[in-house]
Amino acid sequence: MSFGDPNPNPNNPYGQPQQPGGYPQQAPQGVPQQPGYGYPQAPPVQGYPQAPGYGGQPPQFGGWWRRVGGTIIDGLISGIPYGVLVGIGGSIGGGAGSALVIVGLLVAIAIFLWQLYNEGTNGQTIGKKAVGISLRRESDGQPIGFGMAFVRKIAHFVDSIACYLGWLWPAWDSKKQTFADKLCSTVVVRVD
Repeated sequence: MSFGDPNPNPNNPYGQPQQPGGYPQQAPQGVPQQPGYGYPQAPPVQGYPQAPGYGGQPPQFGGWWRRVGGTIIDGLISGIPYGVLVGIGGSIGGGAGSALVIVGLLVAIAIFLWQLYNEGTNGQTIGKKAVGISLRRESDGQPIGFGMAFVRKIAHFVDSIACYLGWLWPAWDSKKQTFADKLCSTVVVRVD
């Protein structure tokens, strides 16, 4: 085709320029349409992937037996040193024996505070870690902090008021919470 060719479109047998506008012709039924020019249309954007820990499946709550197991382990960790020191102090008697009893009490308090710190900052004591559970804030799943862990220990008094019913409550509660957990808005979840 050269410049000034009277028939600029060789596909147009009539020699007429193609008329702009109008509706595009539709292919007869059963005949595939000619693909368009350029790149194919991009697929729809799916968004960012889900951040871990948000949405998705609800957490599995720590069952009653796991909680009992963790409590027993934690009790042994603080109780054994206390019992040994008090036992030795009681058998010795006198001033040295009284000193050992006081040391035993101080060791038990130190272990208790250390366990509270761990429970508040990472949700797990040694006992909880051993049985695969962790204490978390119900609203966002984060550790509750040392202060709230201390308040929760005090709130366990409520669990004991009505014949220790609050301690048994996780056995049938849907979120496996004691009364103290409900008061402090905490849950115990499985982490294994």
